[in-house]
Amino acid sequence: MKTINQFFTAIVLALLLFTPTIISAQDDAPKPAQFITVTTNHWNMDKEDFKMSEWKAAQKEYHEKVTMKNEYIMASSMYMHNMTADNSEFLAVQAFANWEDINKFAKRSSELEKEAWPDEAERKAFLNNLNSYFSNEHSDEIYAPLSGMKFMPEKPTKDMICYIRRSHFAFPENGSNEEFDKLRMKGNAAIIQKNEHIKAYYPNVHAWGSDKTEYVEAFFIDSVADLDKMFDRSDELMAEAFPDTEESRAEGKAWRSYFTGVHGDYLYTFIHDLSK
Repeated sequence: MKTINQFFTAIVLALLLFTPTIISAQDDAPKPAQFITVTTNHWNMDKEDFKMSEWKAAQKEYHEKVTMKNEYIMASSMYMHNMTADNSEFLAVQAFANWEDINKFAKRSSELEKEAWPDEAERKAFLNNLNSYFSNEHSDEIYAPLSGMKFMPEKPTKDMICYIRRSHFAFPENGSNEEFDKLRMKGNAAIIQKNEHIKAYYPNVHAWGSDKTEYVEAFFIDSVADLDKMFDRSDELMAEAFPDTEESRAEGKAWRSYFTGVHGDYLYTFIHDLSK
């Protein structure tokens, strides 16, 4: 029987080791990151000359001159509040190949900033202006991606909706990483991968931060109007894959035992031209 900490450690370590093997075996699949950093920023609501168009122009310039050229950042994306409890939220998400690259990317970004704006006064003015759009309040979390991703078929050419479902592990004493992953991947193959309204899907678990119970799933859809379509289609696929049988009921009960039953739902707007 596993203790809570032993079970959590087994999930994270096994999946960190397991995920790259599965993905790299698919020659045409993107290589996965091992760590995802999520910084929750907040707009500076006191900025008197706040102009969204001017912020985006400055952010895009930084994105092109620094983020896109930073070899330690595997992927980067930004998200604005759509339907969440805080309309000032602004998420910056970055993917890294390993822990060492997290330590290296900031130094490399500083070097690229100096290359992009050689004049110190000009560079300082640009960065100060960009930073002025955000308050000093922010929080950081690091997650570990899981296998079972559904990759975007091609880079989006328009903004999309990112639906986040944040669930919480219950750590059953009789649970095991093998059972959890078997149940998770069975549902993933039958529902997530077959749902045409889910354009991309990325599951993650807590790696470093405030809440080790977090199980975070990101679903990308074309529009808010497709949210109900996604749910309806998932219900259909679930009914097909898991008919009302004793076996399905047992699997459902086992799956639910890994979670508290409490989850949160969040909608963000994915900004397509600020993504790497």
